[in-house]
Amino acid sequence: MEVNIIFKIAAIGIIVAVLNQLLIRSEREDQALLTTIAGVIVVLMMLIPQISELFSSVRSLFNI
Repeated sequence: MEVNIIFKIAAIGIIVAVLNQLLIRSEREDQALLTTIAGVIVVLMMLIPQISELFSSVRSLFNI
């Protein structure tokens, strides 16, 4: 796994946290929730290829 993906996930987390706090302070809790959910979905979409690669490595390691 590359280190770049860890930095990308951390950056997305920081951006989502700041946006979440700004939206909560401006009394837009529903938009803050949607922003958090969108951030989680973006991170999961980034991780799906990595998880697929992990499963492929495990399959090839155990000859499954």
